[in-house]
Amino acid sequence: MNFWDQFEKGFTILAPMEGVTDIAFRQVIAKAARPEIFYTEFTNVNSYSSEKGRHNALERFRYEPEEQPIVAQIWGTRPEMIAETAQALKELGFKAIDLNMGCPDRHVVATGGGSGLIRTPELAKEGIRAAKTAGLPVSVKTRLGYTRVDEWRGWLTNILEEKPAALTVHLRTKKEMSKVAAHSELVPEILALKNEISPETKLIINGDIKNRQDGQKYIEQGADGIMIGRGVFANPYCFEKEPREHTQAELFNLLSYHLDLYEKYKLSPYDPLKHFYKIYINNFPGASEIRARFMETKSIPEARELLKEVQNATQ
Repeated sequence: MNFWDQFEKGFTILAPMEGVTDIAFRQVIAKAARPEIFYTEFTNVNSYSSEKGRHNALERFRYEPEEQPIVAQIWGTRPEMIAETAQALKELGFKAIDLNMGCPDRHVVATGGGSGLIRTPELAKEGIRAAKTAGLPVSVKTRLGYTRVDEWRGWLTNILEEKPAALTVHLRTKKEMSKVAAHSELVPEILALKNEISPETKLIINGDIKNRQDGQKYIEQGADGIMIGRGVFANPYCFEKEPREHTQAELFNLLSYHLDLYEKYKLSPYDPLKHFYKIYINNFPGASEIRARFMETKSIPEARELLKEVQNATQ
């Protein structure tokens, strides 16, 4: 069975985010409110194909069996390396592969990867074909265009002609980054185009979706699933099927779990963990001051001691 056929319409996905959706954070979200599907952080195929970078690539592909179903996301511009990495992912136990053709990071785009592929549509097609050689379902995550919104029809047509198993569309261009509202008005037209060219492809919508309920409007329009990225920073419980209010104590416990996992998997360095503190420490009197103290910590044991102090003070 195709990986994507196991999910009922309306499925949810935690978006792959660089420096965010590692093995620890995915398990934090699973504990808070699990989506139907996880993605790994996106990984450069050049890394896996080089002896020097392979260890780092394998670390990024690390997952626990209970995280299945999980999709490995990769990026790159060299079809032969995409094919090599795709085969390795199959051997690592992944059941599906996603190609990142939407990342707007200037360093990625400078190599021609991510959303840079929007400017080289034939190379994008070659990448999809190369990934398919491993025999796994191949999906694509991309944006509406590079500079202009009206690029969407030609660009998405180019991708859909390769019959990807699924297509995730972030409803902005590379140039827009996340500085404007998502172009949600285009979803019906995108769906019609998908149904015309590749009706078997699952359509997933991404961009400005705050929670499962917020994304329901796209499902009602005909999309198959939704993907939430930055929304987890505002609410780690955003995938709840029946949303409810959560206490600060629950968020502190979730933070404690995150610290434990970061230590368990020997993730390093420590400083990237600080980006997550705003998820757990906000919207209560004195939160900004407490968060500032966490930002000054230099290790997990130090953060854990501060957390205990804060928990005792707020009980």
